[in-house]
Order: sequence, then structure tokens, then C-alpha cells
Amino acid sequence: MNIFEDTNPRALKDLLAEIHNRTTVLPDFQRDFVWEPNATQELIRSVASNYPAGSILRVRDAKRVFAAREFEGAPPLDGAKHTFLVLDGQQRLTSLYQAFYGVGEHRYYLDLGKLIEGADFEEAISHVRASTKWVEAHEDFELQAKELLLPLSVLRGGAGGFGRWGRSVARRLPDDERIVLENSLDFVDEHWIQAIDDYHFPVVTLSDETEPDALCTIFETLNRTGVKLSVFELLTARFWPRNIKLRALWEQALADYPIIEDFEVDPYYVLQAISLASRPAPSCRRTDVLNMAASDIATWWDKVVRGLAAGLEILRDDCQVLLPRWLPYQTMLPPLAAVLARTGVLKGPEAGAQREKLERWFWCAALGQVYEGAPNSKSAKDVTEILPWLAGGELPESVATFRFDPRALRDVTPRQRAIYRAVMCLILGGGPLDFHTKAKITAKLIVEEGIDDHHVFPANYLGKDVPARLRDCVLNRTLIDRTTNQMISDQAPKKYLATIRDTPDFPFEKVLRSHGLPVGTGSPLEENQFEPYLAWRQEHLWREIQRVTGVTVATDLEADGSGLS
Repeated sequence: MNIFEDTNPRALKDLLAEIHNRTTVLPDFQRDFVWEPNATQELIRSVASNYPAGSILRVRDAKRVFAAREFEGAPPLDGAKHTFLVLDGQQRLTSLYQAFYGVGEHRYYLDLGKLIEGADFEEAISHVRASTKWVEAHEDFELQAKELLLPLSVLRGGAGGFGRWGRSVARRLPDDERIVLENSLDFVDEHWIQAIDDYHFPVVTLSDETEPDALCTIFETLNRTGVKLSVFELLTARFWPRNIKLRALWEQALADYPIIEDFEVDPYYVLQAISLASRPAPSCRRTDVLNMAASDIATWWDKVVRGLAAGLEILRDDCQVLLPRWLPYQTMLPPLAAVLARTGVLKGPEAGAQREKLERWFWCAALGQVYEGAPNSKSAKDVTEILPWLAGGELPESVATFRFDPRALRDVTPRQRAIYRAVMCLILGGGPLDFHTKAKITAKLIVEEGIDDHHVFPANYLGKDVPARLRDCVLNRTLIDRTTNQMISDQAPKKYLATIRDTPDFPFEKVLRSHGLPVGTGSPLEENQFEPYLAWRQEHLWREIQRVTGVTVATDLEADGSGLS
């Protein structure tokens, strides 16, 4: 029996429409949607560039063997009868559905002014957290038209939506300006919008005769395998005849600098750093990396690897990024390595001054979410501006323009990974002591004691009356070992803290202070007062952010659109 019904390409807009009308759904056992918004942006860029973005595997679900659920953000099933179950492609389809239908936690926009001026697509696309005042304000068409900012949700039905939107924008202008704008919008339509409109995914559809056992086997195989296209492998093959053995160079780098392996660095970032360091005008786009010469590798490999290791030591020792999962952006590594490769190893007080500046750059870039979108462009800009700054020049833009709204910490959950991870590193910078052993928390202790970021006020204690974003926000998190967390369970803070405090000779207040938690008479922790606790911790962490970034005044980021992504 042939289990394949067909293997035909399907238009992206049709696939997304099927998700919206609940013709296409997910097996209920599929994992939740987990993609970060910058990954969604990268996928949209691939679509707009007509690059391959993998295939979709689905089954015609006539037998209803598995329980089904809608895609995240799609209308609820509510008894609707579906046709297809997606077995492979959930994350890609969910991210595209949310972006083009304007649902989910983020909204995506195209800056048409940048595209008209000839900028790359990755520089023109951006995302903003849906709950911000900025997004609410930009639901107004007049503001969209004024800023030439296109919500991607306009494209949900295809290029026709763009045409209608563009005509409405142009009609607001005098005839001469209208004609110029219409021509410019035609350029955008031809170069980018039509590509999105015409994009097709290869889709393999299994027939409704496919047995349940076969479906389970297929699904298990899909979740065990998968090959990521690698520029590193392409260049390994290209440079082999030139007697440059990239694989051997990488293995030697890991042997010489174990910290690179400790941080699970992708070798592609070394190639990007070489591209940044070797060019008079730094750049590290995929095409730039692929077009590097063998001489670039020969000249810069050792310098960049040494710079990468030195940069990781700064992040680990000065910024308390103890483990790779606490690094806000992996994409910060290429510019950091390139800068240190270009400056070389400094000696004496100059080395200390350099470390101080790079530490400040790290905090501003992480907490300012500088690398949330267009990381390749941001890398090039940072390398261009950090090098003269280290030599006594002006502040780089990523530092000079840093602003922060401490109220935003109430919205920072693990899904806002950059700020969340940066704040956890700030907490680690305070030298927190383990609740179980009282030992200073180190990378080794985190692994040995099962230390993780857990709730201070347990989520089950707070209950559903407290919004999930507040229960899970970084203000209500600290690093707690597995044993203590199991003891805490769903108890009120006053109750579980009493158990810890009553342990003979345990330095209770010292341990709490080390985590930046309130102690003493009237402590909101001791009184089980959640809102006063959030206010106290917000102010404490805000002072820490001021200390490491140099910013002195809080900014209302919600009002000007720079809110959480």
C-alpha cells in the first residue's frame, strides 16, 4: 500500500488559511510553540527571499486516531471538523501564522521606508510585544501611513492586502507625491511582497489509509533526526584543496580553549567573526561568510579564536554568564570575538579599562535587546563603533542610546529570553548563596545541586487570580536548588521561609540578601504580600541595572514603542 497521497507544493497563504479555518490542525501530543521572535523574523526573511525553508508533512486524518488541537493563536476547534494533521512543520507554520494573522505574543512590521531606500529585508523587519502601548497605537492606519510601517497582518490574504493598504496610503498625498510613493510601493511589491505571495512549501500528504503505528513511527523518527544546513561544512569542503582543514582547526580550538566548548559555541560564529574582523567595512551576512577567501581564514583564525575565548572569559567572570543557557544572545559572540581579535591582548591597566567597557556594552546590548532583530547588521555596526570607543572615542550607539523602564520587569518572563537571562546574570553577580548548602552558586554547583530559576512566591500558591505574566516574571524568580524547591512546593513564603530560618545556625538573612530578596521586620516576603514584594524587587534590580549600564533615568518605553519584544 502506498501511504503517500501526494507530494505537491502548496502556497503559504493557502496553508495559513487552512490553519485559520481549522482545516489543518495539530495532534494534541505535539509540543507547544517555542520559537523566539527573532527566529520567526529569520524565517520570514527566507520566505521573502524565496529561499527553501524545509518541507511540511501532514496526514489526511479520516480515522481520527489522535486527539487534535488548533495551532497556537488560531480560532479554537469548538467541534470543527478538520481534514489534515501536521506531523512536521508545526513551529514554522505557527510562527508564520501568528506573524501574518497578527496573533500571539508579538506583532511584526515592515519599515517600507527602509525597503524603498534599498535596505535589506532583515533591516526592515521588526517585532514588538503585542501588549505594549506602541502596538495599540499602531493599530491606527493614520499612524501606519505616516511612518510607512506595514503590519505583516495586512498580507494575511496575499498581495492584494498590500495593494489596498498602499493605495489608501497614497490617496492621502498630493498628486505629485502620490505618484512618487505609488512607484516606490510598486518597487517593494515587485521585490518582496510578490515573493511572499507566491511562496510555496513542499508538502507531503500521507493518505488516510496510513496506519496509526506507522504514524507513530514517522513522528518519533522526525523528532530524533533533522539536519541543519551548515555554512561551516560548505567552507570546510571549499577550503580543503587549499590545505585549510576547518574541521581540524575547530577541534584544535576546542582543545586549546575549553571555555569555547563549555559555552557550546557554534563554529559558524567563528567564521562570522573572521568576516567582521577581516573586512575594512565589517560585515557578516551569510553571503559575506560564504565569499571569504582562504587567506582570511589563514590570517584571522587564531586571532579570532583567541578573542572568542577572551570574550567568553569576560562574560563568565565579569558578567556572571556562568552557563550557555544564561547567555542572552549567542549572536553577540561574533562581534565580541572580532573586536578582541582586532585589538589583540592588552596588558596592564589598559586591559582592565577594555574589560570595563566591554562589560558595559554587554549589559546595554542584552538589556536593550539590541540583537533581537537584524543581528548581522547590529554586529557590523557594533564592531565599527566599539573599536574606536576602546581607543578613547565616542560611545557606540548600543551604549549611548540605552534606555530602560524598570516597570517592564513585570512583563519579563522566560519567553523574553534576552532580558530575562541578563537579569538572572545580574542576580548571579550579587554572589547568591545556595539555599540548601549556603555555598556560593557557581556553574559547578548549579549542575551538582540541580539549581534552577524558580518562583519565590510559588505559582500554585498565588493561583489564577494573579495573572500568569506576574506569577512568572523575573521579579518573582531566583536561583533555588532542587531540594529546597521541592520543600517549598506550593507553600506561602512566610511558611517555607520559617522552615529555613529555624534551621540552627543557618545564615538566613545573609542568604536572602545575596539573592536580592527583602529581609527583616515588615518584609513583604514574611507577610506574604505579593504586590509590595514586586515593588521592592523591581526597585532593587533597577538599581543594579543602573550600576552596570550607567543609565540614570527611567524611561517610559511603552509610550514610544521601545517596549519589550
